[in-house]
Amino acid sequence: MRYEGTVYRPPSEAYSLIIQATIGCPHNKCAFCALYKKSKFKIRPVKDIKEDLAMARDYYGDTVKTAFFADGNTIMMPTKDLVDIFSYAHQLFSKLERITLYGSVRFILRKSLSALKQLKAAGLLRIHCGMESGDNEVLQLINKGSTAAEIIKASLLVKEAGIKISEYIIVGVGGRQMWQQHAINSAQVLNKINPDFIRLRTFMPCPGTLLYQKYKQGEFKLLTAHQALRETALFVETLADISSNLLSDHPSNYCDVSGKLPAEKSKMLKEIAIALTIDGSKFRNPETVCL
Repeated sequence: MRYEGTVYRPPSEAYSLIIQATIGCPHNKCAFCALYKKSKFKIRPVKDIKEDLAMARDYYGDTVKTAFFADGNTIMMPTKDLVDIFSYAHQLFSKLERITLYGSVRFILRKSLSALKQLKAAGLLRIHCGMESGDNEVLQLINKGSTAAEIIKASLLVKEAGIKISEYIIVGVGGRQMWQQHAINSAQVLNKINPDFIRLRTFMPCPGTLLYQKYKQGEFKLLTAHQALRETALFVETLADISSNLLSDHPSNYCDVSGKLPAEKSKMLKEIAIALTIDGSKFRNPETVCL
């Protein structure tokens, strides 16, 4: 396999075969994200992607069960090319059970329902979608390039195609000024989607980003550990009777809030309440920057 630059994948894809189908991110303007600042977005030729898949087959044999096609927003590749590489992956790996990729709202919406169904038929099982927030004011602050209404539309389109969706929320990304509306509106958007997975991340300032500059200039106030936990509690409380799996599978979080909704909602709130009894100095420094 050949990789260009640093390759990122969700924690849940830790044991997946990583194939770089695209380089960088076509949006690359999010005010909190520095992952792809040094990369110029491009789609790799299908021929090269297939060569990497063949290299993986030579190296791993027929042992691959899951595959993640990086980088950011690989969903924007032409549908016929995605179908081609997914189908080829299944030809090479008879035990392949899951194909996943990143796809943000604005690029999902470029696909028709028919196109998404083709991707499902070719083996795409899950899309990892960084919605980050369900509040329009916060979405504008972080320059996400999408609205709450578009998040709902894109996510429901993915679900209608039979593809699972994993939604990511960033605790604290609204700062101290908008923490309540961020928590409430994010939960309300998810109530309308009922995603398969909800994954929590806690905001950490990243050097080289617009939000980092605002933080350093005093325009953006970071949440303390306890404030972030209270925001998380409000978020969980606002989630209605949806059947999502809520996960805190990231080291940025102050507390492992995980469980199946709605059955384990009260358990998760109790865990947050316990965490709030711990002295704030025992948690990581909120000013810790992301690396």
